[in-house]
Amino acid sequence: MASRSLCFVVAVFLAAASACLSSAGEPLLPPTALAFGDGYTQLFGDSNLALHGDGKRVHISLDERTGAGFASRDAYLHGFFSARIKLPADHTAGVVVAFYMSNGDVFERTHDELDFEFLGNVRGKEWRVQTNVYGNGSTAVGREERYGLWFDPTEDFHQYAILWSRHRIIFYIDDTPIREVVRTESMGAQFPSKPMSLYATIWDGSSWATSGGRYKVDYKYAPYVAEFTDLTLRGCAASRAATACARAPDDGSSTRAMSTTQRSAMEAFRARYMTYGYCYDRLRYPAPLPECTVGAEAAAFLPSGDARAASRGRGGRRHHRPRGGADSAL
Repeated sequence: MASRSLCFVVAVFLAAASACLSSAGEPLLPPTALAFGDGYTQLFGDSNLALHGDGKRVHISLDERTGAGFASRDAYLHGFFSARIKLPADHTAGVVVAFYMSNGDVFERTHDELDFEFLGNVRGKEWRVQTNVYGNGSTAVGREERYGLWFDPTEDFHQYAILWSRHRIIFYIDDTPIREVVRTESMGAQFPSKPMSLYATIWDGSSWATSGGRYKVDYKYAPYVAEFTDLTLRGCAASRAATACARAPDDGSSTRAMSTTQRSAMEAFRARYMTYGYCYDRLRYPAPLPECTVGAEAAAFLPSGDARAASRGRGGRRHHRPRGGADSAL
């Protein structure tokens, strides 16, 4: 059911985007999943990036020398972006795996960004997932949320996806929507609105990633290998038709809300697995940011924005998480 619902939402969005054509009349929507050589390029890490399965699986690793990363060759203005990811196992404190969109290489002071960040942990503790949204260089205003998971992300591949339109952003895990950011007048330019590339990186986040930097990367467990497959780029490639992307007609599809089933699934996930929310962090934001709608659910969170529940994750284990802060994937 969840998978069919996600497919419907993506299909509706892409139907609206299908008007975005090149001058030759060719659609700007590439195939569902691309081999590495067809849509991506290595950023850093030399031999710490390895291709498998005819380039359809990518391994990036962190060791004492370096991390690794890759990016899409094109930048996109809106679309659906996803990958199936398997995270490193064992002791992963301080390790950060990031799957995100950004245009920081083009707009250094006014960049936009949409993040999935996976934060490693000590042996026996679970990975945490963090999402974040930046617009127009608003890195001083962090919009982080963190979550536990209902599965072990080191045992198998799981899908992580971002659906980005001119009116809303939805983050998904395995077809379940976990976060929706609706564009509001109060957000202004802080809603991402410029073409972005897709990135995947693994790096040493010892200074903050695990218990606020208490636990560092221990390289005796290296290399730490993150595996990516089913890399999906579906959107308007700005390099091929920048003006067409900006002027693509909107038939209202991108403004449509989730189905009742999807929204119920998202609310259930957030009630059970969200461990930090910036909208509830009174220490950072004594007055909630304008887009925050805070209701009775705020009672489930401490003034720090952390969930009151000691266990919000698979197996009811305690999550050790950093305090709120504008931690970027860059």
